[in-house]
Amino acid sequence: MLDAQTYTPRLKAQYKGTIRAALKEEFSYKNDMQIPKLEKIVLNMGVGEAVKDTKKVKNAAEELSRIAGQKAVVTKAKKSIAGFRVREEMPLGCKVTLRGDRMFEFLDRLINVALPRVRDFRGVKGTSFDGRGNYAMGLKEHIVFPEIDFDKVDEVLGMDIIICTTARTDAEAKALLKHFNMPFNS
Repeated sequence: MLDAQTYTPRLKAQYKGTIRAALKEEFSYKNDMQIPKLEKIVLNMGVGEAVKDTKKVKNAAEELSRIAGQKAVVTKAKKSIAGFRVREEMPLGCKVTLRGDRMFEFLDRLINVALPRVRDFRGVKGTSFDGRGNYAMGLKEHIVFPEIDFDKVDEVLGMDIIICTTARTDAEAKALLKHFNMPFNS
């Protein structure tokens, strides 16, 4: 069994070893604190059928917890919307915020295991940055993660993945993610 004190995620070691130096040289930063780094990764699942059946949110939260390795939080409606048959405080989805070692482990699994398992995968959009160095992407099927047993899944759900960095510009954030081998198509 791995010792918790000595274990460092592969991407974290790669970031500290080579990526920081490469980014410092590429963008000619004067100070090490200017070098962009990963801040957090937020996983979100919206369950539209939760209006009819609230058990679906519970199942989605369990599966998201299995994917993230951390307990998912059920998100609830802030206000009632009659047209969608939504009441205030009704559970509608779930989310997880990953930081530290779990964040690096998830990014590693996303890039090297999950994305290659997506059908007709040609890379992720290189334009999905928000202008402040954060990257957002969506998956149509959560079953691409190896933690999910395909036979036990009642319904295939989509999920949003938001990667937050300390980069000031989209170019810096894209360079950081490229060094982590994020498969951009443009």
